[in-house]
Amino acid sequence: MESFQELSLIAGKGIVGDRYLIGQEAGFYSHKPEEGRQITLFEIETLEALQRDAKISLLPEEHRRNVTVQGVPLNHLVGRKFWLGDALLEATRLSTPCRHIEEILDKAVFDPMINRAGLNCKILRGGVIHVGDTVREA
Repeated sequence: MESFQELSLIAGKGIVGDRYLIGQEAGFYSHKPEEGRQITLFEIETLEALQRDAKISLLPEEHRRNVTVQGVPLNHLVGRKFWLGDALLEATRLSTPCRHIEEILDKAVFDPMINRAGLNCKILRGGVIHVGDTVREA
């Protein structure tokens, strides 16, 4: 995973340059395309909880989600539309942790990340998002 200062989002497709951009899939789970997984958000607070509660150190670039947010309770957004910077998103479902991340990282994160593995979203209106952009109600 790489860190970027900005990402370009395409409505109905995904993130420019992402391995799961719809129509250009080339990732591990490309055989399971899903419209509602065009972008996935993750809470920095989950990383803090993993360290505090499970003694697992996980860096933001290791959680394998697209965007890390702070101060935004993502579980409460399921089924809602919201803005992230200039992009309009719709939260489709909570992301589920996978055993693949445990294999990649050699860290037992599956169980502690149940109900904390991020938020899958559709991109309803594309745009460029930047580090520091806020999440706000639509």
